Amino acid sequence: MTATDAPSLFEQALQGYHDGRPLPEVIASFQQITQQEPRLSAGWTCLAWLQLLDDQPQEALRSAKTAVRLNGQDPQARINLSLAMLETGAKGVREHVEIVQRVMVMAPEMAEDLHAAIADGLQRKPGWKAMEKVKAWLAG
Repeated sequence: MTATDAPSLFEQALQGYHDGRPLPEVIASFQQITQQEPRLSAGWTCLAWLQLLDDQPQEALRSAKTAVRLNGQDPQARINLSLAMLETGAKGVREHVEIVQRVMVMAPEMAEDLHAAIADGLQRKPGWKAMEKVKAWLAG
């Protein structure tokens, strides 16, 4: 596989998510992407998100840590890490939330995308306590 193939696989998997394909199927697609392109931070970010939605917090924590290690500037990766940390009882969540807050102030267009992702997460997983907590922190 070449790097130019990754976006097409990535886009197909992302489209599957937006089309409402079953989570295990979309997770399998992103696991394939991260195995074939282990340095593609967006693949790890998406995988962590899907694992969170599918109630796999330990797996999500590993994926989110990898995403943040590969791209510490990605606010969605940090939100995913914060969510996974909350769901597994890990310490240090606030630091990641504060970084996301700073990014949202400096890049309002990213803030819109993050708010959309939060709304999507709450729609797909109603009553998601960790997400509600992160949403409240980001608003505060």
